[in-house]
Amino acid sequence: MRILVVDDEIVLADQIQLALTRLRYTVDTALDGNEALDLIFVEPYDLIILDIMLPRKNGFEVLSEMRSSDIDVPVLMLTGKGTVEDRIKGLDMGADDYLAKPFSMEELLARIRALLRRSNKLISPVLKTATITLDPSKREVSKNGNTLELTPKEFSILEFLMYSMNRVVSRVTIAEHVWGNEFDPWTMSNSIDVHIKNLRKKIDDSKGNILQTVRGIGYTIRDDYE
Repeated sequence: MRILVVDDEIVLADQIQLALTRLRYTVDTALDGNEALDLIFVEPYDLIILDIMLPRKNGFEVLSEMRSSDIDVPVLMLTGKGTVEDRIKGLDMGADDYLAKPFSMEELLARIRALLRRSNKLISPVLKTATITLDPSKREVSKNGNTLELTPKEFSILEFLMYSMNRVVSRVTIAEHVWGNEFDPWTMSNSIDVHIKNLRKKIDDSKGNILQTVRGIGYTIRDDYE
């Protein structure tokens, strides 16, 4: 899957590119509207992350030229303004979703997955480590080829950790992602620990070699364990 990130904030563009590359996407970046259009009219992208405030041609102009040329690639627009007017304008012009800065990387990744699923151009990429394979579209998990039976919450936790491969994810971030509006910071920590314990049993990881605990922070899964 190929994604274009268009943003003149170089640090942010690099952060998004790194996060997506870790998830096995191919990522290009552009720092202004003209550079973005040069790429869009040549490369077949599956998704475009497009900032509104850009040099040379702004995001609205880029979007307008795309849609007038019948390029129907899903577009997620970013803006630092966050005004209702900008959101309405972008959606009316053909944007598929909208995210105001600042945002969490987890939210951005969730929006990207949703857009790619909705476009029917992506069935989420199969996630793999040395022994674990997780297929988000089929909601199947296997270890060394043997299918594992996980509860919906266990699957969601494992999926989120594998999407965040090699990064430490806090308990709060896991809870917000898996439980959403049901998240209760006063009771959720113990619940997460119970789910992690049960998940480790099912993936035969009693020593924590696969799903590693980082004391005082959270959990991580590495893609290079044996």
